[in-house]
Amino acid sequence: MAAARKPAVLLVDGYNIIGAWPRLCDLRDRHGLESAREALMEALSNYSAYQDYVTELVFDAHYQTTPANREVITSHLAVCYTDADQTADSYIELACVTYFREDSRRFKRRLIVATSDNAHRNTITGFGAEWMSAHRLAMDVEEAEVAVRRIRRRQQAAPRPTLAQGLNPEVSRKLRALLIPDQG
Repeated sequence: MAAARKPAVLLVDGYNIIGAWPRLCDLRDRHGLESAREALMEALSNYSAYQDYVTELVFDAHYQTTPANREVITSHLAVCYTDADQTADSYIELACVTYFREDSRRFKRRLIVATSDNAHRNTITGFGAEWMSAHRLAMDVEEAEVAVRRIRRRQQAAPRPTLAQGLNPEVSRKLRALLIPDQG
């Protein structure tokens, strides 16, 4: 019997994606960067659970002097803010190098990097990772949302069994006898 495949690892260049998705750009411009980050986190949380990906959303420290921080959001999503002197690109490149250096894990799990930075694309694919454009990620996220809505509609439309339908016939007969005594 073949071993189950491990979930793919998805590394996402956060600010690159925010800048590439019109919906997130609009949110950023109207309500600030934090709103756009939160919307991206929510979208990736749902998408990653649907795809069974282990996703790490990476943001540059962006005008902050705080040390690197990694926050686990769900079992499928973690968010990383880099050190002040590190870019998301360099963080992702280092993650690719580290990932493929470990021979015991090589090719047992896919490593995908989502970014539309072409120079970064060439670097990460050179390390052996798969590349996904911001546009492709947006389309995949939308397709997953549509599929989940379809599944929920089917679940809501399906008749739900009653408690009585789930009972053993003998138990059901005894309960009826208790509730409706013989009128004989």
